[in-house]
Parts: sequence; C-alpha cells; structure tokens
Amino acid sequence: MRVLRVHDPFHRGQLAIAALFCSLGFQYATWAARIPAIKADLGLTAAEVGVLLMAAGVGAAVSFPLVAMLMRRFDSRRIAILSAIGLALMLPALAAAPNFPVALAVMCFDGFLVGCLNVSMNAQGAALESRHERNAMARLHATFSGGSLLAALVASGMNAVTSTVAVHFAAAAVILFLLVAYASTGLLTEEGTKEEAQEKTQESKAKGEKKGAKQGKWALPSRMTLWMCCAMAFGTVTEGAMNDWSALYLKDVAKASAELAPLGIAVVSGMMVVARLFADGWRSRWGDGRIVVVGSAVGGVGLALALLSGGLVPALIGFACVGLGVAAVTPCVYVAAANQGSDTLTLVAAMGTTGLLAGPPLIGFIAHASSLAWGLGAVAASALVVSLCGTRIRWTPPVPASGTAEEGVLTQG
Repeated sequence: MRVLRVHDPFHRGQLAIAALFCSLGFQYATWAARIPAIKADLGLTAAEVGVLLMAAGVGAAVSFPLVAMLMRRFDSRRIAILSAIGLALMLPALAAAPNFPVALAVMCFDGFLVGCLNVSMNAQGAALESRHERNAMARLHATFSGGSLLAALVASGMNAVTSTVAVHFAAAAVILFLLVAYASTGLLTEEGTKEEAQEKTQESKAKGEKKGAKQGKWALPSRMTLWMCCAMAFGTVTEGAMNDWSALYLKDVAKASAELAPLGIAVVSGMMVVARLFADGWRSRWGDGRIVVVGSAVGGVGLALALLSGGLVPALIGFACVGLGVAAVTPCVYVAAANQGSDTLTLVAAMGTTGLLAGPPLIGFIAHASSLAWGLGAVAASALVVSLCGTRIRWTPPVPASGTAEEGVLTQG
C-alpha cells in the first residue's frame, strides 16, 4: 500500500499545525462533554461546577507572564509539543481526581497548558502565513471546531460502550498523543521563522522605535493592542458560551425535546467549521477588518432577534448566525496580533483563552441571577462589542489568493 505524502512545504506545515488546533478543540470538548458525569462522580453543586470551569479560565489568565517569557527564550514548536502532551495527560488526571480541590488544581493547570498551546500554535500559523504569503489561519481554526465535533462523536460512542469517565478519557488521551506525534513531523522550527524575525527586527529599527533598546523587557500595551485584546476576549466569550449553553437553552427555554436539544451545539460548531473552510478566501477578497466587523455584527443581531422571537426554529437560525458571523474573528485577530510581535500575540492569545474558558461560567452566573435568555442576550452583546473593536484595529491589507493549480497536491510516495 502506497502512502500519501504532502510535498508542498506550505501544505505540509499547514497539516501539522492543523493537528495542534484539532488536538486543542478535541481536548477541550472531551472534558466539557463529560461535565454532568464529573459533577455526579464528585457530588458537585451547580455553583461548584461553575467554579470548576472558572478555574480553567484562571489558569489561562495567569499563564500570560510565563508564556511571554517562554516565547522569547524557546521556539514555538517546542512549547506547542510539550503543552499538547501535557493536555493529553490532564484528561486521565481529571478522571482520577478524588475530590473537588484536586479537580480544581487539575483544571487550573489545564487552563495554563491551554494558554501555552494557544499562543504557540497561533504563532506557528502566523509564521506559516508570513513565510508563504498565503492565508491559512481560518482553515487552521476550522480544525479546532472539527476537533470539538470529533470529541462529541467519540463521547457519544464511548457512552454507548461504557459510562466510566476514566475509560473515555484514556481513549481520548491516546487520540491526542497520535495527533501530537503527527504534528511534530511538520511544525516550523526556530530556523524556519528566523527570516521573519529578522525582517521584523529591521523594520523596527527603521522606524526608530525605542523598544529596540529595551528588547525582552515588559512594556505597557499599545492602544491598538488593547482593542485586539478586547475583540479577542469578547469573541471567545461568544464562541465558548454558545458551545456550552445552546443545548440547555433549547431544552429549558425553547422547550425542545431531549433528541433535538443537542442540535444547538451542532448548528454552531457546524456553521463555524464550514465558514472557516471558506474564510481564508473571504479574507483575500474583502480583508480581515471587514470580515470581523460585519461578521460579528451579523452574529450579534441574529442571536438577539432569535431570543426576542423565541421558539426552536428562530433559536437555531440565531445560533447559525453566530457560528457564521464569529467564525473568522479569532483567526483574523491572531494574525493582526502576530504582526505586532510575540509579546502582543501572547497577550491577545491569553485574553482569548481566558474568554473561552471563563465566558461560559460568567454567562451561567448571569443566567442564575436572571434567566438563560438574558444570559444568551449577554452573548449577543459580546458579539456586537467585537464589531465595535474591529473598527479600531489597524488591519493588514488583504493577501491575494494563490492561483497556482500545482500547489498543495497530494502525491503518492
């Protein structure tokens, strides 16, 4: 049997980095899918589940200073591989947690590793785009959503075989190790990104920036960096909250049956996967800024109208608007942040990870204080905030789509 090999350097790197994105989405959705079982095994209250979810967000938030230092001292390839391996080990550790405090510690460290992998894999993606001058980030983020869908399918299959969380998480860890092994064969090395680093250094010197004299030291973020952080945080709040609360909204508010309730996350994730597969072409045609501003506005307005209308069908349409509208937000913001340097990328990525992990419990607190409809109303407002932030970010010009038919062909070897 002859093995398919990718000879084009761009696509070889893209597939390797995609494996990292897939692993992060798979790991995140795996433990999220078993929250009810973890709640029952540890005897947790609803409030304690919220604190458990918040612990992951806290771990991601506190990861920023150390990740920033690691990104300056080591190459992103090494950080990505080690953090991905660590995340695979977190699943069995969570399953083996004997009590709530140990589970909190595991989730906090999980959030820290998510922060490390999030920064390093997006640095790899931005370097791939810079080196080959081709858009790739949206498709890479599509594999994150694809990893979440894969995790849902695996969780469903494992539930049919066994209800034991430990067995499920052990099988998921094996899948994660296989993804990391594949990714390690094609990631960009430090030498591979050296040319881009030299170009950025020369550009900074040409502009006469004072930062050059203080390289490696902490500096206050610029105003545009703060806008990027705001866009990333609210964008990931929108994405994460929809994944975690859409099914419950359909069941408790829209009065959907138990069979139809899971359609919420399926519609959001499915639309995000499809949109991200096409978003790199949209970026080449319309530019990152327009994609972010218009897309997030469509998501926010669509969800708000669905909540006002009520019912199952309007809810699914609103969820589809969110999936379509915010799909390209994080890829575009990551690229803009990477163009400002590793420190900016690290800070923006840390805000993104914090929003993704801390957003769902925050929406839960709002829902507990009022109703789940108001909680998802806050999600709609978050999407509109992203649209506002997008108007304040300085975006790079669109990268023309490559027209060569030969590139990226899979050849047999």
